[in-house]
Amino acid sequence: MSLSLYNTLTRRKEAFAPLDPERVRMYVCGPTVYDFAHIGNARPVIVFDVLFRLLRQIYGPDHVIYARNITDVDDKINARAAERYPDLAPEVGIRTLTEETAAQFHQDIAALGVLPPTVEPRATEHIPEMVALCNLLVARGHAYVAADHVLFDVSSMPDYGKLSNRSLEEMEAGARVEVAPYKRGPMDFVLWKPSKRAGEAGQKTAEPGWASPSGITVAGRPGWHIECSAMAEKHLGEVFDIHGGGIDLAFPHHENEIAQSRCGHGTDVMARVWMHNGFLQVEGEKMSKSLGNFITINELLATDRFGQQRWHGRVIRLAMLGTHYRQPIDWTVDRLVQARTALLDFADLVHGVEAAAEPHPEFLAALSDDLNTPSAMSIIHGLAKSARRNTESAELLKSSLRFLGVYDNQSRDAFAVGGAVRAVDSAKVEALVSARLAARKRKDFKESDRLRDELAAMGIQLKDAKDPKTGDIVTTWEVQS
Repeated sequence: MSLSLYNTLTRRKEAFAPLDPERVRMYVCGPTVYDFAHIGNARPVIVFDVLFRLLRQIYGPDHVIYARNITDVDDKINARAAERYPDLAPEVGIRTLTEETAAQFHQDIAALGVLPPTVEPRATEHIPEMVALCNLLVARGHAYVAADHVLFDVSSMPDYGKLSNRSLEEMEAGARVEVAPYKRGPMDFVLWKPSKRAGEAGQKTAEPGWASPSGITVAGRPGWHIECSAMAEKHLGEVFDIHGGGIDLAFPHHENEIAQSRCGHGTDVMARVWMHNGFLQVEGEKMSKSLGNFITINELLATDRFGQQRWHGRVIRLAMLGTHYRQPIDWTVDRLVQARTALLDFADLVHGVEAAAEPHPEFLAALSDDLNTPSAMSIIHGLAKSARRNTESAELLKSSLRFLGVYDNQSRDAFAVGGAVRAVDSAKVEALVSARLAARKRKDFKESDRLRDELAAMGIQLKDAKDPKTGDIVTTWEVQS
């Protein structure tokens, strides 16, 4: 079976040939564990899980190494730990937060049918490797020490920007670059920085710190980019086969990973193939907390106020795979409903059927063409149509569904949860909404809040907005799933 993958580095689809077929190596950027993972985070987890399964199919399970890291040292982690665990020593609070968040991440993605990676390195367990890489880059003239920082000298790398296909001027214009007097060039980025002490520059608690690279006497901590370079090299080598992640990471994170790794080790490439999944938006808009459309995996999996699970994890997975990984995806309730309907049908067809030894060869061929999951799903739907008439197609259907990770002997009823539209008395809802608006106008906010809570208990979600013409508040409502 031949495998072809689109390489962001060369901007073309290429036949994949691993450096060593006995040890196929892939690295994918994992979560920063300070909060629940959102649905956008789920996309690379699912996409590269499918690729992991395909590589295991082609080269054998014992010959594929998949590393997906955990970032457990970061500004957001420090801030959240100080906020949540103010009475704990900083390092204890940080460890508590990251352990809890990582455990929740694992629980959530397991529900999505994701296989564990071969290795899951944590940043804080690879500090010596990061320090060593910093020292190596300084010794090779690609980094310098200034104001207790170690910074990468972008001007020392002639083809910096090759991955994102941008000139230095374009990158400088489009990047949010930290301005600092100790930087030689505006695009130079931090490899290592000093840890702030309690009371320093408004710092409430001390930041975690480790012995710094040579020449720096104060404790410090790694920059984000150096973490992945060090962990990838430790577990996969100086040059490996595939590096994956979301397209939002191509610049600056992946660009900087390449700079550090290549200049530190004197190699032509860091990874031979770079793969990036496209952006995700929600109901046609960019996902953000300010828009109120920020959705976590946990929220989709959780039970609602009526004790009903919102969506089965495999439904979420199938909905995600309906779009090719390189294309942007619009995450909608309709997409989830369609995926659930399909899985209900599939579960009926394969119930009590023995799975074939291998998935359908045309299904595997579709996935081998740059993970063409829409084409693979077309073949699955064809098998489902045939399965109504013959057992062989049902057996191939079951094997193919299992391979894709969307079905593993779940009962039909398991998929039937979520998204139900509840019967409501619209006239009553409208009357309560009107009464709430009247209370707001007379500034009786206690009554307004009471009416809002009564509507929420009925499963009604309100959205207030200003009428652009009159300036009056207009309230719309919808039934929560």
